Order: sequence, then C-alpha cells, then structure tokens
Amino acid sequence: MSVRVERDKETGVAVVTLDRAEKHNAITPEMARELSDVWRGFRYEDEVRAIVVTGAGGRAFCTGIDRSAEVPQPSSPYTIDDPLLTIGPKANDLWKPVVAAVEGMACGGAFYLLGESEFLIAGEDATFFDPHTTYGMVSAFETVHMAQRMPYGEIARMALMGSAERISARRAHETGLVSELTEPGGALAAALRAAAVVAGHPTEAVQGTVRALWSVREAARAQALAHAPHLVALGNLPPERQAELFGRRGAGFRTR
Repeated sequence: MSVRVERDKETGVAVVTLDRAEKHNAITPEMARELSDVWRGFRYEDEVRAIVVTGAGGRAFCTGIDRSAEVPQPSSPYTIDDPLLTIGPKANDLWKPVVAAVEGMACGGAFYLLGESEFLIAGEDATFFDPHTTYGMVSAFETVHMAQRMPYGEIARMALMGSAERISARRAHETGLVSELTEPGGALAAALRAAAVVAGHPTEAVQGTVRALWSVREAARAQALAHAPHLVALGNLPPERQAELFGRRGAGFRTR
C-alpha cells in the first residue's frame, strides 16, 4: 500500500500520508485508486471528523503522476483518461474538512489534492511549481484546481514558467495559497492542531460549512473542467516528444 492512514480516536482526526518517499510521493494509477477508496471510506467513519493529508519523507508533498507508470489513452481526440481525477476528497463526495500539510516540493498533479483541501499549512522550505509546459503538456486540470486559490497572475505565471521557476512557501503565504507557515518539518504538527480544533466542533455544522464554501466556486470549476480534456488532447505533444523533453531536465530554476 502506498497510502498510509492513521486515525486518532481521541481527537477525531485521521492522517492520510502519500507513502512513496523514494519517488517523491509521485502517484501511480494503483495509488490513485487507493486514495479514492480512502476518501470514500471516510464517508462511513463517523469517528473521523477531520483529515490531514501529507507526504512522507519531507522532500516532497507530491510530484504528481509517476511518469514511469503506464497510463494507456484512448485513440479518440475527444477522450482522455486521467487517473488523478478522483484522487481528491470532493471528487469522492466527502465533505469532512481536509487540511494539507506540505513539506518540500508540491507540483503538477499534487494540485488535484491541494485544490480539494480546505486550507494549506506549509513548512518554510516548501516550494510549489507546475512543470507541464516545459515538457510539452497542457496544464489544464491543475490550473483549474488552483485558479480559485491563487490570484490570476500568480497561477498564470506558475503554469507558464513551467519548471523554470518555483514559488516559495513565503510567496505562497503572501498570495493566500498557504494559510500558515511553520519551521521546516513543522507543517504536520500544525495541521494536526488545526484539524483537532475543527474536529471538536459539531460535525454537521462543519460539513455544512465545507459544502457551502465549495458551492461558491463549484459551478465555475465544473464548467472549466469540462473543457480540460479537450485542451489536453489538442495541446499535448506526443508522448515520445514529451519523454525527450523530460530527459533534458536539469536546467536551473529560480525560486521567488
């Protein structure tokens, strides 16, 4: 199992850990299915009232899809299979609050999870970036997930600069993506403290508030996501060309 779940019955908080530290917690299709099962399972666990999602190892929260994984695609230009579409809690109809604890890198497909969390807490050495355009891929799903968490100019710059630039935790805090900064290695403890407070409130009121907040942006998000598969199908380079570009990675980047 590449997804580890721990439950604290006293606080009502569960911790979901992406547990592939040696691969920077990159997500395989099997791991994506595990995540979906975990979120759906929480719907039936009344003793779990709040959740923290994090990555193992401290070097990365998550670096998106594992590029070595086989993800077959249909030949139709109107269809794309994206194994990450259902890795988040909201995609699985879970309305218990989720707090993300971010250490190290968070990039690409990590935004599916971050975009469906209520708020983010990050260690000061965390960085956020989106390498899609560098490797000839359209950043569609990722930018949709993050567009309502970040000012337009910030998300546009991150997506268009690709792997050439990383957003520091400090900058992410300044622009509202991150709600709290901690010393390196302190994000999980801070997230657990916040989640325990939330879990201590009446769960019906908490889940209703989560659902109300989500409804504010749900319509625009759903409409934008409907376009995403077609934009990806039209704009992505062929896989062999992407692999060639990916093989050249190693150019320097700057953090702001």
